[in-house]
Amino acid sequence: MTALDLSSPVAVVGTGTMGQGIAQVALVAGHPVRLYDAVPGRAREAADAIGARLDRLVAKERLTAADRDAARARLLPAGELSDLADCALVVEAVLERLDVKQELFCALEEIVSDDCLLATNTSSLSVTAIGGALRVPGRFVGLHFFNPAPLLPLVEVVSGFATDADCAARAYGTARAWGKSPVACADTPGFIVNRIARPFYAEAFAVYEARGADPATVDAVLRESGGFRMGAFELTDLIGQDVNESVTHSVWQSFFHDVRFTPSLAQRRLVESGRLGRKSGRGWYDHRDGAERPAPHTAGPEPAPAYVVADGGPGPASDLPALIREAGIEVREGGADGDGRLVLPGGGHLVLADGRTAGERRDTVQFDLALDYRGASRIALSAGPDTPARTVAEATGLFQALGKRVSVIGDVPGMIVARTVARIIDLAHDAVAHAVATEEDIDTAMRLGVNYPLGPFEWSRRLGRDWAHALLRQLHERDPSGRCAPSLALYRHARATEKQESTP
Repeated sequence: MTALDLSSPVAVVGTGTMGQGIAQVALVAGHPVRLYDAVPGRAREAADAIGARLDRLVAKERLTAADRDAARARLLPAGELSDLADCALVVEAVLERLDVKQELFCALEEIVSDDCLLATNTSSLSVTAIGGALRVPGRFVGLHFFNPAPLLPLVEVVSGFATDADCAARAYGTARAWGKSPVACADTPGFIVNRIARPFYAEAFAVYEARGADPATVDAVLRESGGFRMGAFELTDLIGQDVNESVTHSVWQSFFHDVRFTPSLAQRRLVESGRLGRKSGRGWYDHRDGAERPAPHTAGPEPAPAYVVADGGPGPASDLPALIREAGIEVREGGADGDGRLVLPGGGHLVLADGRTAGERRDTVQFDLALDYRGASRIALSAGPDTPARTVAEATGLFQALGKRVSVIGDVPGMIVARTVARIIDLAHDAVAHAVATEEDIDTAMRLGVNYPLGPFEWSRRLGRDWAHALLRQLHERDPSGRCAPSLALYRHARATEKQESTP
C-alpha cells in the first residue's frame, strides 16, 4: 500500500496529549510537520513540549542528536489554518463533538488541495457522520491512534461509508511507514477495540453486581488465571470511570440500545459520586496516599486429595490430569465417554464452568477457565448452596497442590474468565460477519490495543469452535434478557462445525 512521500508535509490540528503524540510520530518518521491549535500560543507550547520529548529520547539513546536536530527543524507551529494549504495529510485531534469536527474539516476543505488526505483521530464519533459534511468525503478517513501514540503500535484505519478505497489504502500505508501496526476496519460504533472490549468490563461489573466477588478478587482472577495484563476494575480506574463509561454509553446508544452493550449501574453510581479512579484519588479502589490495596479472597490451606477420577476428556482443561500427576496425586481413569468431570475421593464432582450454576448439579464445584492451567497462579472455584463443605475443601486442596492460589466466589453462571472470554469471542465473530474487519486484524487489534493475551479468534481456536456458543447458550437460558445471547454469526460457526463432524 502506497504511503505518503516523506517530503510531504503533515499537519496536526489540536495540540493536546493525542495531537502532540501523533505529531511526534509523523515527525520522527521524517515528515515536515505543522501544528495548529485554535488557542493562540498553544501550537508553540506543543512544539516546545515535543522538542523536550525528543531530548529525552536522545538521553535514552533511542534517537541520535543529529536526528533530533533535523526533526526540530521540520516542526513548525502554524498561526492560521491557511498555513496548512500545502499539506498532504491533516490529522485532527480536537474536542469530541461532531459539530466542532465538521466545522473544522469544512474549513480545511477550502484551504487544502482535493488530493490532501483528511483524517480524524476520533475514538467515539462516526467517521461517516463527520465526513458527511464535506464536499469531497471520499478523501476522509479515520486514523485512530492509541494513547500514548509514540509508544503504542496500533492504529485503526477506519473507512467511512463514502471513503475511497485508495485513500484508505494510502492512510494505511502511511501508518505502516510510520512504524505502526495498522488494522483496517469499517465505520462501526467503537471501531474494533472499543466495540469488542466491552464485555471485558461488563462481565466483571455483572459478577460484582450479582455479589459473586469483590473487585480485588475479580481483578486477581482475570490477571492470574485469565492472563490479562490488568483486571477490569483496576483498568477502568486507570482510564477514568467517566471516560470508560462514556465510551460504553456511546457504543450502546450507537447500537440503538442493544442490550449486549448496556452500561453498568454500579459504574454509573461510581461516576455520580465523583469516584473517577486514579485522577480523583478514589474509584473502585482507594488511590490516596497511604491507602491499602484490598487483597483478593484467597482460601486457606486444605489437604490435597489422595486421588481423583478423570471421567472423560476435560476439554479446554486438558492439561489438568498431567499437572495432577506431576503433583504426586493419582489420576484414575473413569469412563471414556464421560463429560470431562473430575470425581473427588468424597464423591463430589469438579467441572469446568460451562454457563450453568454449580447449584444445578448435585455435589458439584466448578472451576474457571484459565489461559494456561500450567502457568496460572490462581484458580477460581464456585459451589452451590447445597454443595458439601467436604467437596469444596477437596477441590481447594487439589488446586493448591498444583501450586495455585484459590479464590472461592459466589455461584455465578460462567464464573469470571469463562463468561468474559466467551462474550469477547462472540462479539468478534459478529464483527467479522458484519464486515467490520478481518479475523487477523481483530486479533491484532485486541492484542496490541488492549494487551489481551490472545486475540478472540486465537482463543476460539484454542477452546474449540463450539465452546463459546455452548457457554453463552447456557448463560442466556439463565438470563433471557438477551445480554448474553450468542450472535447469529457464532451460531452459524458452531453449526458449521457440527455439520463438518457429521459428514461421512
